[in-house]
Amino acid sequence: MLIRRGFYRWQFAAAIVLPVWLLLGYAIFGSSGWGVVGLMFVTPIAFITLGVVALLVAARPDVRRDTAVAWSDVAVLGAWHLLIVAAGFYGPTGITFAILAMVGAIAAFWYAVWRLIRDGARRVRATMDEYERLVAEGSPAQGVDGRATRSTDDAGEVIVVREERRWEERRG
Repeated sequence: MLIRRGFYRWQFAAAIVLPVWLLLGYAIFGSSGWGVVGLMFVTPIAFITLGVVALLVAARPDVRRDTAVAWSDVAVLGAWHLLIVAAGFYGPTGITFAILAMVGAIAAFWYAVWRLIRDGARRVRATMDEYERLVAEGSPAQGVDGRATRSTDDAGEVIVVREERRWEERRG
């Protein structure tokens, strides 16, 4: 649970740290002038993509409740983050890791969307099952056969709340 909670916090920090790593890595390991032009496009896209995926993961009710991501989230997002780190070294295999990081971004985005939809559908199904169970039992306002036991004109208890419009009236 500690690793999953740490990764929950890391995914938000990664939206800033990993694009900065791409800039620092180019400053340390980069060699071509065209790389600067590429970084002008890559770093904002990386920032936005990392942030959107982190928000999609955090939007799931189970993740919010536990403040921890699932192990599958750790695997998918961890692999993607490692690919971004590897691309920041700009060595002979830098372009390979950059392409793999882009494929990882697409995969992580659709994975996060899929999990959000799947978890939402599961929660809706659980709510509908509970509703169907309550209907099958019969609510207190219905008899066993499903017909209402009291007239629809009877509202039961009525609470009257008087509104005070001015401050002076309330104090007096």
